[in-house]
Amino acid sequence: MTRAALAVLATVLIACGNGEQKEGAAGMSAEEHARMQGGAAGATDSTGAARREPVHLTAAQAQAIGVTYTTVARGPLTRTVRTVGQFVPAEPGLSDVTTKIDGFVEELYVSATGVPVRRGQPLLALYSPMLVAAQEELLTALRLAASVDSGSDAARSAQSLVGAARRRLAYWDISAAQIERLERTGQATKTLTLTAAADGYVLEKMVVAGQAVTAGMKLYRIADLSTLWVEGEVFERDLALVRVGAPATAEVVAYPGRPFRGRVSFIWPVVDAASRTARVRVQFGNRGGALKPGMYATLFFEGAVGADVLHVPAEAVVITGERNLVFVVQPD
Repeated sequence: MTRAALAVLATVLIACGNGEQKEGAAGMSAEEHARMQGGAAGATDSTGAARREPVHLTAAQAQAIGVTYTTVARGPLTRTVRTVGQFVPAEPGLSDVTTKIDGFVEELYVSATGVPVRRGQPLLALYSPMLVAAQEELLTALRLAASVDSGSDAARSAQSLVGAARRRLAYWDISAAQIERLERTGQATKTLTLTAAADGYVLEKMVVAGQAVTAGMKLYRIADLSTLWVEGEVFERDLALVRVGAPATAEVVAYPGRPFRGRVSFIWPVVDAASRTARVRVQFGNRGGALKPGMYATLFFEGAVGADVLHVPAEAVVITGERNLVFVVQPD
């Protein structure tokens, strides 16, 4: 069976098998040593480099030096790609709470960051003179429609005004239930209640009680933390080993020995010209809430090098800087 010796030890074997070296050999290249020691002076291999001759080692020498061997195997070969990143909320799980009308914050129902909220939960009450005026317009249009004969042009105009007033309130996020209650009671409400658009946690709060707000102003940012992202930088030479949908593993210092498993969800289409890296996004489920945004993570990707290839441990390979070599045990 063909076996490859460990690289570092195999290098030492060359010196042992050669016996005494002359002082004049110091500083020679590997090729020059081979020419000096080989039986066929000047012989070269297919690459043009000097051909190496067999190295002879007794059992006692092998035991003294501690030479071990490993079997050359054929089969699937994988390589681990490692990088680092930071957990962040997944962008599809982010939502901002804004107002579409000017007004004043009458009351805060959620007054601190970090607290969990549920979809539809009241966040604040907003007083707006514009809202009050729009409600009065709807009530006036309803009274006008009720006072004219049905089927007449005046009735059709009044119904058109009612529809326009309803749409105006709906465009300001007044719910259908609130509009129906307004029409039933005939009483305009002073404030508008803004609610959470999704389940999650309040990451940012940019408003306090009594504050004046304007249309489009961001009041809260809410994040669903059941899914998190980690984005890491992968070197250009390793990009072929990482693909969308491939499994990935993350390790965090908060939970030593506990791997978290995710999948590659996106690979950036460009490579950074300075660092020669591309960003890779990995998505992790976080139903239990163990992972927190801001945590640093070490990412591991298992990339397939080949399905049926010869392979040896990396320690058995001699890397010269120009080429990679292995030493093979020959039959006695």
